[in-house]
Amino acid sequence: MNTHFSPIDFSKVSSLVATILQEALAGIEISERQGTQLFQSTGHDITAIAQCADLIRQRSVGDKASFVITRNINFTNICYMGCKFCGFSKSKNASDAELLSMSEIATRAQQAWDRGATEVCIQGGLHPDLPADHYRNILIAIKSQVPDMHIHAFSPFEIMFGSQNSGLSYREFIQDLMDHGLGSMPGTAAEILDIEIRKQLTRDKLTTEQWVEIISTAHQLGLPTTSTIMYGHIDAPHHWAAHIALLRDMQKKHGGFTEFVPLGFVHYESPLYTDRKKLKLHVRPGPSANENILMHAVSRIMLNGWIDNIQASWVKLGPDYAVQMLRAGANDIGGTLMNETITRSSGGIHGEEILPDDMVKMIERSGLTPFRRDTLYRQQQSFPPLAASNLISHQQLASNHGAQL
Repeated sequence: MNTHFSPIDFSKVSSLVATILQEALAGIEISERQGTQLFQSTGHDITAIAQCADLIRQRSVGDKASFVITRNINFTNICYMGCKFCGFSKSKNASDAELLSMSEIATRAQQAWDRGATEVCIQGGLHPDLPADHYRNILIAIKSQVPDMHIHAFSPFEIMFGSQNSGLSYREFIQDLMDHGLGSMPGTAAEILDIEIRKQLTRDKLTTEQWVEIISTAHQLGLPTTSTIMYGHIDAPHHWAAHIALLRDMQKKHGGFTEFVPLGFVHYESPLYTDRKKLKLHVRPGPSANENILMHAVSRIMLNGWIDNIQASWVKLGPDYAVQMLRAGANDIGGTLMNETITRSSGGIHGEEILPDDMVKMIERSGLTPFRRDTLYRQQQSFPPLAASNLISHQQLASNHGAQL
């Protein structure tokens, strides 16, 4: 599938942003300070940044975009942490508290396999009464039922909790999980890797240093992870650039990040937003349209050469908007999910499942060639190209960026 790239009209771009983009296109690494400047852009500069990111995406991974067939299994919503942004957690005595049995977890994994899934994503709240071997037993249950299923599981928060519960070091705990079938780890619980912001979001229960140590330990052991950011709440552009620069530095040291996933803050039923007056915090109702474009585009530009895959989360953005991100630096739209409860618990409005055929159509609308991947971005299935008359051109998408300014 041939994708047309309209040239960047630098005559309409501010001189500072034009210089940064020209350096990026020449392969020069963009600094944290320059990233902050890009994040603060307005007007025609945003369109140019999106076009630059789109070109760098094409150079890095070609004119293809991917998705994975996966199922989310949130095995418990019981959690004692009380993170301010989370609308998912329940107390263990709540009427809607849930803790899935091992047999139910295995059954859900089998159902996913029968529907073509290659991955299950396992995460849950920090239940205060979990036995020390609970996480290991989840892996054993799934692998006993579906031995070839890839298990993508347990956030750094859960690793910290499980390590403390078992009396093992991070290294020992992660290695034990790997020995029992853990295939990769979600790089969630990152939120914003800034000390002051984290204290306000999570009471600093998982510090930036702890998050970095846990993820770095996984990478040193050969366990791949994703990386994430949650933005659009009490944060600001300089926090975003610093967060991405830190992830880039980590990737330079150990490798191991398979992708970067921007996750916009969902405010509707999040205590951080609903209780903002009581908390005495100025909390925004999620990112703006321009901030979504900039987050995907600037992350592509800053991470160029280090993290090749930028994912647009249809759960956070909605399917139509996720398509636009595929022409603003992203090259993946995530998973079919089958069950998604964490975002919905905070009032997310974009559903809990998209079928594979719909994923293909979403990617085709962007003008890119779709393929189904596994967790590690290895191609599993390709699809015949769509008729050219049905494609959205790059010029149309660029004008869409401008229409939202």
